[in-house]
Amino acid sequence: MSPEEALGKARSMDLDLVEVAPQAKPPVCRIMDYGKYRYEQSKKAREAKKKQTVIQLKEIKLRPKTDEHDFQFKARHVERFLRSGNKAKVTMMFRGREMVHTELGKRLLVRLADALKEIGQVEQPPKLEGRNMTMVLAPRPDIKTGTGKQVQEAVKE
Repeated sequence: MSPEEALGKARSMDLDLVEVAPQAKPPVCRIMDYGKYRYEQSKKAREAKKKQTVIQLKEIKLRPKTDEHDFQFKARHVERFLRSGNKAKVTMMFRGREMVHTELGKRLLVRLADALKEIGQVEQPPKLEGRNMTMVLAPRPDIKTGTGKQVQEAVKE
């Protein structure tokens, strides 16, 4: 039907004439309440936004001379981050003459990745940037993640 006819029909029904597919030959239009349509679209967008999860990047810092107990303590923190669905950036800081032995720091980072291989995977391998060596761990996709009490109970097990 002609555009004038369609516009007259839409006005008589007290609705809007909305162009749905302008690239089609001839262009496709629809008679609808455009305000209601936009409201429903925004409602769907809000609902989708509620269901999405925001992944944060949590950071933990180590030194090459970190002792065994401190290492275990930090590893538990990283485990908690991964179980809650966040990524963990592990930074190895070198000072002074420690820069000569960066392999000690790398060994410690690899050891941490091995300790957490059941729940996390290495997203970015250890990389030296200035006086810091960084590695990023991400939660494994096949592991179920949770929040709050769920994570604390899982870590206790």
